[in-house]
Amino acid sequence: MVDSVPVGRRERKKAATRAAILDAATALFLDRGFDDVTVREIADKADVTPKTVFTHFPHKEALVFSDEGERHERLIAAVRDRTPGASISEALKAHYLDEITALKTEPQSRILALMNRTPSLIDYAEKMWLRHEDALIATLTEEFGLDEPSEEIRFYVRFALQIQLIAVREEDPESSVTAGFRFLDQGWAHHNEGRHQGPSRK
Repeated sequence: MVDSVPVGRRERKKAATRAAILDAATALFLDRGFDDVTVREIADKADVTPKTVFTHFPHKEALVFSDEGERHERLIAAVRDRTPGASISEALKAHYLDEITALKTEPQSRILALMNRTPSLIDYAEKMWLRHEDALIATLTEEFGLDEPSEEIRFYVRFALQIQLIAVREEDPESSVTAGFRFLDQGWAHHNEGRHQGPSRK
């Protein structure tokens, strides 16, 4: 008995159209920059209509982040399926570093460079990344056996996601990720131990 369901002709055609649109958009963006390319030009190069482009990608920016669904699944799996005995922070730290390393290899490195010189893409990427917050909160809430997420879980997830946003732009992302999770796990009080306090204010 065959377990997998064969992909139908319609699904194959949709996948091929999506791939053609992505290839066209990527080539044009890398050649001329994101802002100087129109959806009409992408559609013409892919031999489709602008309406077809928007059927597959609701925003022009989504053409640069077509793998967002896969990134979401990898993030949740990094926590849910982590090695027994590993902490949540250790799992996220390893995952962030793997993702950043992948971003700095070809052809992703060129996409990252495109994003870093395009403010609208930086803004879109940050908003997309923070959309993972609810799913990660739900994952931790379930792991801790709670009916509702605690304030600690909400704050932890929000700050943990910010670590990746900061580290991806740093010269030494490993140092940034390590410092971020060390600070998140140990807190400001531990960081400030032994430091001289300024004069008290009256």
